Amino acid sequence: MGEIYVPRDQRIAITKIDDSSLSRLIEQAILDERLGDLHTLHLADCGSYIATQLHYFERALTRHREAKTSRKRDETESSLRRAAYDLSSAVRAMKSRVEIEQKEEQFFYVESELNLGLHYSKNLTTRVTYRWRQTIDDEWKSGHITFAHNVEPRPDYMTPRPKRKPSAAKQKQELENMLHEIWEDLMRSALYSVRSYFRDGGDGSKIPETFKVTVDPHSGGLNNYSTQFWRSQQP
Repeated sequence: MGEIYVPRDQRIAITKIDDSSLSRLIEQAILDERLGDLHTLHLADCGSYIATQLHYFERALTRHREAKTSRKRDETESSLRRAAYDLSSAVRAMKSRVEIEQKEEQFFYVESELNLGLHYSKNLTTRVTYRWRQTIDDEWKSGHITFAHNVEPRPDYMTPRPKRKPSAAKQKQELENMLHEIWEDLMRSALYSVRSYFRDGGDGSKIPETFKVTVDPHSGGLNNYSTQFWRSQQP
């Protein structure tokens, strides 16, 4: 589903989770000091955020189960309760995110080319396509915007100079790697900017077809405002 949306398979897994069942099974796991039937909710299929909190909760269960002294068990129980809260919060947060995305997709959807290729030039571009409508009864309209970024590498004085000058092949590879990282930053920033524009009630018909990003005056690179194309439309 793209970079900015919860993948469809994770959405399905998240929406299947019943809040009351989650609370009951977490509490049962604490009492039994093992996951038990909590695995039936398939939390590990809900994306890295929930899966990570599940891992922390399971690790806290193990530490609590292996604690021997009363003092140690008091400490591990406190940590276990925090891990349980964090797991529940992660599920609530992701369920809320899915609900928001599903509501927004009734009125707009943003996607991008996620793979530019193996080779990059200093003139980077990324194209974001989108569709939008004012009401659910309207016909969908579609459009696209291409973000352009002319990379001008600046010397990094914080990195020690190598004793030997890198070979031409290594210099080329290092440049490729740097440009790839910059392109990924450009792509993500462009996606989030277009989504933010629509979230704030922006009119899709006013999005330009091309936009040359603005660079940070100090670093010469991208910052939080670089892809905010609507700033150039403001008086």
